[in-house]
Amino acid sequence: MPVPATSAIQALYVRLPNWVGDVCMSLPSLDALIATGVPVVVCARPWARDLLSAYDLAGFVPMAGNWRADRSAVHACRRKSRHARTVGLLLPDSLSSALVFRFAGVPCAGYRDDGRSLILRWPVAKPRAPVHAVRSWFHLTRHALERWGLPPGPPAPAPELTWQAAGSHIQDGRAAVEAAGVADMPFVLIAPTAVGLHKGRIKVWQGFDSLTRSLQARGYPVLMAPPPAEREAALAAAPTAQCLPPMPLGAFAVLTRLAALSICNDSGVSHLSAAAGARQITLFGVTDPARTGPWSPTAVRMGGPDAWPAAPDVLSTALTLLDRPKVA
Repeated sequence: MPVPATSAIQALYVRLPNWVGDVCMSLPSLDALIATGVPVVVCARPWARDLLSAYDLAGFVPMAGNWRADRSAVHACRRKSRHARTVGLLLPDSLSSALVFRFAGVPCAGYRDDGRSLILRWPVAKPRAPVHAVRSWFHLTRHALERWGLPPGPPAPAPELTWQAAGSHIQDGRAAVEAAGVADMPFVLIAPTAVGLHKGRIKVWQGFDSLTRSLQARGYPVLMAPPPAEREAALAAAPTAQCLPPMPLGAFAVLTRLAALSICNDSGVSHLSAAAGARQITLFGVTDPARTGPWSPTAVRMGGPDAWPAAPDVLSTALTLLDRPKVA
């Protein structure tokens, strides 16, 4: 397919994934797009607006999950911004995401999948060998940028995520710590829930109650701040933990950074912790750390696709980490 001249591209529209953890793992791709100097418009679920509020974006289009409504929203953004010559990047593999951009007049690049190759202007074959999600999306992004004649950036993603926090995120995160009464002491943040199943199996480690009580017995406050939909499950999993009010994603990411240690399942919290540069332990029992583990050289991964870690081992690892000085 013909490649538009760099000077002709007025905006890059990128459709981000639908899950919190996936959006975090797509941050290196978003950074690569912004680094081209071409205005970038993000199309994502509404909650991502807060998480990305510090990013230099030309626009944010909330996606409702209905392709007709989403097509209208993208089309309206293009009309209002007068983005006549645009290209799009689809990180999700779905047919519906391709239909949204196609019928909004945005020629797009994306992986061949879900029978959508004929809809894509620049279809890209997936890597032959399974790779981590960060590498997969970064590979797609570089391929698209090369096809568009734009600077593709480095050949591989950096070894860690570098999420940009807004001033309001930092203020709200610190305010939450102050309100919890733990501003002057090392505290542990837990996330004892995980949404959905993986191949029919629950993604939640069952030892959070005993872990919380053991840490509290050693003088460590244990906090959690689940979203409203997960609050009941979190209280059932760790009834003695101090439960904070729900907070926006940006403030919560800062909270993971302020904690002495973040302990969670393989979930969005794991990737938020990695994006924020938090010290963390991620627990696996049904998913593969090599594919969906936190993109961080310092994150501790325990367990694997077929076995959860034992509770004494998690406690021992947590105490070892808490004994070490935390790098600012």
